[in-house]
Amino acid sequence: IFRIKLFCKMIFQPIMGTIAATFTPMDKVGEVNLEKINDYAEKLKKDGLSGVFICGTTGEGMLMTLEERKIVAEEWMNHQEEAFKVIVHVGTTSSKQSQELAQHAQKIGAHGTSSMGPLFFKPNTVSTLVDFCAEVAGAAPDIPFFYYHIPIISGIDLPMRDYIEEAKVKIPNFAGIKYTSDNLYEMKECNSMDDGKWNVFNGFDENLFKALQLGVFSAVGSTYNYMNPIYFSMIEEFKEGRIVEAEQKQKKCNDIIQILFGNGGAQVSGKAIMKMVGVDCGPCRLPLTNLSDKSISDLHDALQKKKFFQEISR
Repeated sequence: IFRIKLFCKMIFQPIMGTIAATFTPMDKVGEVNLEKINDYAEKLKKDGLSGVFICGTTGEGMLMTLEERKIVAEEWMNHQEEAFKVIVHVGTTSSKQSQELAQHAQKIGAHGTSSMGPLFFKPNTVSTLVDFCAEVAGAAPDIPFFYYHIPIISGIDLPMRDYIEEAKVKIPNFAGIKYTSDNLYEMKECNSMDDGKWNVFNGFDENLFKALQLGVFSAVGSTYNYMNPIYFSMIEEFKEGRIVEAEQKQKKCNDIIQILFGNGGAQVSGKAIMKMVGVDCGPCRLPLTNLSDKSISDLHDALQKKKFFQEISR
């Protein structure tokens, strides 16, 4: 049953299921390649995704210019549907630049915006962080704003329960949190606050099964780009009470995630895998690196041994 969110006269319906934290397709010389997004979107829809989270960590948003981020958002908007939402990550080190991206996202009709905290001058109190986010969210007041909690990248690890308490007062269009942290107890607390009013997304793909056990049925992640058939099956099995089978699906996914960690990480290996599954997203930008031809071949062999290609084609 979907609960309707009502606060400050704003009504938001939560997004359930999996959302892909998309890669930004680039050509061989590292320029944004918009032509790939059409096939990319069609694949994600076919695989049962509920939407996309664009220009975030996986999407190398912090390595792109504002104009590049805008044109990528515009291209993805050609594929937004009622059942396939586009959330635009607008985080930067400057609230002014983030406001510009947020205004643009609302103008083109994006479902919502999201922002992590500033990466350079980091806020050391919840109030300061909420005030920063209020400036960003206020630039797109008619669409939902989701805070992007990712302390492993942002270095900002403030209590999210306290964040919600202040955000719901200071940010009229606050709708929830993309929660990318291993603090599952806190994620559960956030998800249950105000009678489950806030849309909390699990952000670590390897924790999805645990998140389901906590009552969190929304998720944003990079491996959903190419492994969603396995995750989709996991969620269905969990809902049907087939808990052992669902947990086994998570173990299969985690085996693949371990391979990613050993081959350059989620962005570097992920882009290589996207080409293997039919959507060439090109190289990563510096300071990220790219796999050599031999490393890509080794990655393919490692995935083959884990029967990855068989699993995602079921």
